[in-house]
Amino acid sequence: MSQKTDMQEIDAKIRSLKKTAQELNQMSDNFPFLAKNTARILANIKMLEINVTDIVGLNGQG
Repeated sequence: MSQKTDMQEIDAKIRSLKKTAQELNQMSDNFPFLAKNTARILANIKMLEINVTDIVGLNGQG
């Protein structure tokens, strides 16, 4: 049961990271470095989603 709770917490934190990175990316119009780096962050977050968030969703935990 503890592992299930941990997976849900990890999933929530990944979603929070994604939201923050998306918000920063939307603010990057005048800052090319911000656009470039947030795009990289979002690509890494996508890999986390594949590894964690999708599994949580498949197991009906999310």
